[in-house]
Amino acid sequence: MTATLLYPFIIVAGLLQALGNSMNAQYRSRLVNPWLTAVASFLPIVFVFATLFFLMPTPLPTLASLGGMPWYAPLGGVAGAVAVFGGLAFVDKVGAGPFNGLTITGNILTSLALDAFGLFGLQASGFKPLPWLGGLLMVGGIILIARTSAGDGGEKDEGLAGKLLYPFILVAGVLQAVGVAWNAQLNHALVNPWLAATVSFLPVVFVFALVFLVRPSPLPNRDDIAGVRWWMPLAGLAGAVAVFGGLLFVHEVGAGAFNGLLITANLLTSIALDHFGLLGMKQVKIGRERLGGAGLMAAGIVLISVF
Repeated sequence: MTATLLYPFIIVAGLLQALGNSMNAQYRSRLVNPWLTAVASFLPIVFVFATLFFLMPTPLPTLASLGGMPWYAPLGGVAGAVAVFGGLAFVDKVGAGPFNGLTITGNILTSLALDAFGLFGLQASGFKPLPWLGGLLMVGGIILIARTSAGDGGEKDEGLAGKLLYPFILVAGVLQAVGVAWNAQLNHALVNPWLAATVSFLPVVFVFALVFLVRPSPLPNRDDIAGVRWWMPLAGLAGAVAVFGGLLFVHEVGAGAFNGLLITANLLTSIALDHFGLLGMKQVKIGRERLGGAGLMAAGIVLISVF
């Protein structure tokens, strides 16, 4: 199978990731406590992947493949979850626009560096100016879209305290890209993708559950629970498709193309959700800046994927 044949699957994963983000936002509004929401969102993922592993337990890793596994490989899920934590902790302080712009910028540029230098087991492609130009176009598109994000702090002055958080948010985006590469290494060592996905998500659930036990309040009341819709607990599963896609496809298409396609599909879907006010999102019509940002992102992903 050629790499380009995988692109539609990656685009669908990005679409589902955007749906999962919006579903999680509604889920959090009902469960009140962000740590409880994270646990409730990630637990079904572990259950589904563990069930699939028990149904399809082969192939299994050998002692040789386990012995060659880098120490960081099982931490791919945790690295990616740093961005989730950043969203929980920092979005209210800096606004959704700056937060998403910084994390995605860190993700895209790190992905291009991973491909160029062949880091974390990826095949080195060397420095190619056109993919980097594509990355810069995507960053420009992200900035245009972020400035008009629904409910962002794009027009609010978050002050010096908010701007001091920018380096940490940028690092969260870097770790998001690194986590994808680490997950690919985990899948290579564990052989079975269902086992790899289970191992990747288990530490994430443990960390969020531990934080929830330390900070168990506030808790939802009966009315909050009654407002939970059937699709809200599926938010984590929708987003997990992207992680599973990373396990399988990053070595085939490269980190830059994978994350670029994923993010482009994610943001374009988010724009559509905002435009039509779907899944409880505040309606924000597509304007010239958002259309321009979408065009820049499309041009950028073509340069990254083709060249």
